[in-house]
Amino acid sequence: MYRTHTCGELRADHIKETVTLSGWVHRRRDHGELIFMDLRDRYGLTQVVFDPSVSKEAHDVATSARPEFVLKLEGEVRARPAGQENKDFASGAVEVIIMKAEVLNKAKTPPFEIDQNKEVNEEMRLKYRYLDLRRERLRNNIVFRHKFIKRLRDLMDERGFCEVETPMLMKGTPEGSREFIVPARLYPGQFYVLPQSPQQLKQLLMVAGMDRYFQIARCFRDEDSRGDRQPEFTQMDLEMSFVDEEDVMSLNEEVLTQLLQELVPEKQIVQTPFPRLTWHEAMSRFGTDKPDMRFGMEIRDVTALVKGCGFKVFADAAEKGFVKCLTVEGGAEFSRKEIDDLTEVAKVYGAKGLAYIVMEAEGPKSPIAKFFKEEELAALIAAAQAKTGDIVFFSASDSFEVACNSLGYVRLACGDRFNLRDPNKLALLWVVDFPLFEYSEEDKRLASAHHPFTAPKDADIEKLDTDPKNVLAKAYDVAMNGSEIGGGSIRIHSPVTQEKIFKVLGISDIEIGRRFGHLLEAFEYGAPPHGGIAWGLDRIVMLLRDEPNIREVIAFPKDSKAKDLMTGAPSPLPEESVREMHVKVIEE
Repeated sequence: MYRTHTCGELRADHIKETVTLSGWVHRRRDHGELIFMDLRDRYGLTQVVFDPSVSKEAHDVATSARPEFVLKLEGEVRARPAGQENKDFASGAVEVIIMKAEVLNKAKTPPFEIDQNKEVNEEMRLKYRYLDLRRERLRNNIVFRHKFIKRLRDLMDERGFCEVETPMLMKGTPEGSREFIVPARLYPGQFYVLPQSPQQLKQLLMVAGMDRYFQIARCFRDEDSRGDRQPEFTQMDLEMSFVDEEDVMSLNEEVLTQLLQELVPEKQIVQTPFPRLTWHEAMSRFGTDKPDMRFGMEIRDVTALVKGCGFKVFADAAEKGFVKCLTVEGGAEFSRKEIDDLTEVAKVYGAKGLAYIVMEAEGPKSPIAKFFKEEELAALIAAAQAKTGDIVFFSASDSFEVACNSLGYVRLACGDRFNLRDPNKLALLWVVDFPLFEYSEEDKRLASAHHPFTAPKDADIEKLDTDPKNVLAKAYDVAMNGSEIGGGSIRIHSPVTQEKIFKVLGISDIEIGRRFGHLLEAFEYGAPPHGGIAWGLDRIVMLLRDEPNIREVIAFPKDSKAKDLMTGAPSPLPEESVREMHVKVIEE
């Protein structure tokens, strides 16, 4: 028997019991004749004591043991001396005096310290991920993730949902990202793809009458990694029949709220029911469709006020576009460098620059003040609701999205500057009434803002023929603390409407049949009204664990270039394997 108890299990109730523990040497302290160790396993730490007067053989093992050796130890549990208890871990009231010791495996010196939470180069951590996972921070993240998904599964089951696994090898779907392609050995020149999501399959489950489906689904997108995104990720996928937007949102809000209250009770949900904003309102007030509602600092529109003004940049934008402003309370203290840095933030999101007015005690100061009449400047400051000690930033653009987004990211940077984004607050909201289509500059045509299976608002169906760019969708996103954590929609269940959407997207009849014929045919056999949502589980766990990067909550993530540094993937295949797949490698 390797162990009778885990290293996190022993308490005062176990005093005088003989126990067997197995684990890794976490720390070792040599106090002359006595040697103390903290033995570690997944469940915690136990202090063990080697005394040569109790067992010279065990003491000899301890003398040669080093950090990360794997040991099996047998001994008697005793209370720690008064005043020497360790409240930092659960078994800190007791220790084990060792009578027998065995080295199960020796260990090389690790490339970084396991027992300390020091910063370590990320490439090193990813290369030795199996060692990184021994560290408390990552271990706790993975355990929390397990508990979150376990409880989520229970809550879905309690609400009548059935978990159904969908294929990983499937036909390509047009969801806006590149797909990972898998050659089909038995069908030369033909390919599977790894799913970006189970979108079409879950809709087909609704046609099949499953009514309430969910899945903890693995999904894949061949795109550049970011801090909150990976090429392979996990989502909670959900679909329901005979529902409207309200049905889907209310159920998801109920489940999310219960999960957060049970699993992170130390965090405060800012508002329930979750606030709801239209897409246009969220963009106008916060500069993003996933606003961080933990603080105010709202964007205001001053387009009408600057029409015909003496500042040409504003006047020109006001004629055919938008001029927005953001008032930052206390921002008058910003240095010139900080203002320049915020200007660079705005430029990243499309702005050509960032005008500003500093509200000093002597009056407003600004490089653009000379272009305004006194009454015009006063009206602008009044509209911005600026007072002494504030700074007002302005963004002007022909594009609504650029004018809003640029100030939206400046707003977030200012929120960080003044510590307004409290990690112990969870501000959730729904964003609704998204545009159904967006214009793709790359393809010079309309594209789906979400995906082509999203239903248009009933009142806008006629606009599909006359004014498709102004059609609104039956879509809804749920955001938390400035990150989108879920998105969904009511789906199209009419084959006629679905074909019309494909035509608006410029998909030919041949392509419609080739790519979506199976779906359209299924709809002809009686598809119920249906809708659903998908949660980004990696991102939710990242936010709840206060982690800056999604890689910290995934056991074996890829690096920022989508490489697995631990195993060396991707890697070349033997020539015969490539030939067998009927694939030719083109050397660049």
